Amino acid sequence: MVMIAVSTVTLVAPFLAAFLIRRVAPAGGQLPLDSQWIGELSVERYRPMMRLLDELDLKSLQSQPGFTPRMAEQLRLERCQAFRGYLRGLETDFRRVCTAVKLLMLQAQYDRPDLATVLLRNQAAFALGMATVNVRLFCYRHGICRVDVSGLVRTFEAMRLELRSLTPAVAAAGF
Repeated sequence: MVMIAVSTVTLVAPFLAAFLIRRVAPAGGQLPLDSQWIGELSVERYRPMMRLLDELDLKSLQSQPGFTPRMAEQLRLERCQAFRGYLRGLETDFRRVCTAVKLLMLQAQYDRPDLATVLLRNQAAFALGMATVNVRLFCYRHGICRVDVSGLVRTFEAMRLELRSLTPAVAAAGF
């Protein structure tokens, strides 16, 4: 039994590592690292996402005369599509923040192993959270479970605040 577990871990670990590395790698494109861009980053743009898949709306509609299971399926589909749009935006913002933190670390006078640890820990947590949310979103689409994105938003907020703390001009402006 132990041999099977060890064999499974040995086979799965490289694929999991490759997946996580791909998920935490910096996104392409330009990075506008200025106070305006940093100031515009906010978890507030993701607040609607946290309510988008709330079951209360669906339950309320189900109690209305003429509401059919097909309508429920269509509503779930449309909400999932909107949610995925928010999720893509959250992932893009998170990657940009991480890339900005990396750039600031490279340009810093002093090494910051503590910051590197925080960065890697948050990137791994975000990647795992994204995988979990995507699986749960698939299940939600079919009426099986709920989706909680609050962990991803908290991880994004932690990295956003870390970036703000590294850019004194932005912090002084009150962003």
